[in-house]
Amino acid sequence: MTPLAHGIGGVRDLPVPEVYFFWTAGIVLVFSFIALGALWTRPLLARHADGRTLPDTLSAFVLSRGARIAVQVVSVDLFVLTLGTAALGTTNELENFAPTFVYVIFWLGVPLLSILVGNVWRALSPWRAIADFAVWVLELGGRTARPVIDSDGRWGRYPAACALFAFVALELADTRPAYPRTLAIAISLYSYWALAGMAVYGRDAWSERGEGFAVAFGLLARIAPLAVRDGRLVLRWPFTGLAGPDKTPGTLLFIAVMLGSTSFDGFSRTTTWQNRIFDIRARLVDSSLRLVDLVTSLVNATGLALFVGAVALTYLVAMWVARALGRAPRSLVPDFLLPLVPIAAAYMVAHYFSLFMIQGQFVFSLASDPFGKGWDLLGTGDFVPNLTIVSTNTVWYVQVVALVVGHVAGLAIAHDRAVSLFEDRRAALRSQYPMLALMVLYTVGGLWVLSRG
Repeated sequence: MTPLAHGIGGVRDLPVPEVYFFWTAGIVLVFSFIALGALWTRPLLARHADGRTLPDTLSAFVLSRGARIAVQVVSVDLFVLTLGTAALGTTNELENFAPTFVYVIFWLGVPLLSILVGNVWRALSPWRAIADFAVWVLELGGRTARPVIDSDGRWGRYPAACALFAFVALELADTRPAYPRTLAIAISLYSYWALAGMAVYGRDAWSERGEGFAVAFGLLARIAPLAVRDGRLVLRWPFTGLAGPDKTPGTLLFIAVMLGSTSFDGFSRTTTWQNRIFDIRARLVDSSLRLVDLVTSLVNATGLALFVGAVALTYLVAMWVARALGRAPRSLVPDFLLPLVPIAAAYMVAHYFSLFMIQGQFVFSLASDPFGKGWDLLGTGDFVPNLTIVSTNTVWYVQVVALVVGHVAGLAIAHDRAVSLFEDRRAALRSQYPMLALMVLYTVGGLWVLSRG
């Protein structure tokens, strides 16, 4: 098995031709659009966004200081272990704990938890935990912890978008993204970015706009049925946290990075892109390996940037057409950004489901021997992963369902926003024609890329 390979192969032996899946997905979206127009005549999501307060005893336990500190201690321990194994452990990606933990357990597990449970990253973030400890020490000494600069918010989420792009560029553009020493440098640089940002702008301000993972997981957590409001746990309908506009600058670019990166990940494994990379490397056959790898990384990074730009551009075009059709007096760009979040979640599930199910099993043996020294600290060193736990057809069906459900949810959230914006029902429906076209484009395009992987 290729270490940390994304996916386990393309579609094989489907009962019907794959083009039927494309048509079916498109038809489902069209019928969903028609049903929404006929049955969803007034805004509903914002009315249910507050949810119902859960019992005080449960809130007191889950949100207690003791529970938070216990989780943070474990989080910091895992952070130190990951950085230590990346810097000092074996350089074999298969035998080192860090690559599997970073790219599978962290990058795939935390988003899933965020979607199902809520904003768990606030408690799980090791950088937040370190910052909290620093503030506690300062206050213990009688000093007041204050940000160096009071942020006016004009940069919005652009810093977070840059941070997230740097991570996905390492994952998708670098020729050896799982090399432990490279990971050690990346973890160190990102830790400086996160901690320095919190020190300068404050923990909350930087977590909401500068720390890429915090922003990504926070957006995904809006899908979850659980949330914290006024210091208490509330239960709400899923997706209601995505009601309303998002006027924070940089949000479009950030979501475009989330969507574009997973799309490029799938496209980069198609024969079309792999043949192009092979041709480029063949032309540099007489050059040093370092130069060849550098050029390859630059080409991959360019492709990644183009996919991010394509997502942003298609959305802007759709919003321009929507404004014209709905005769809106202002730009609709901030109003329909949050409906893209379920699509980003669907793309993550579709692209990384097989990786999580297969490569995630290796964490049991790696946890017993994190440095690759032949240890068996936890007694799980001889754990044998089941590499056939999911078939290629099962993966394909999960991918189809994830993409269709994510896009239908996006349509519903966008429609809810439209009926709250436009008093005229026909204007609301007209404004959603471009969103329907965008959803069909994203769905069919995503399925085509996945079928070619």
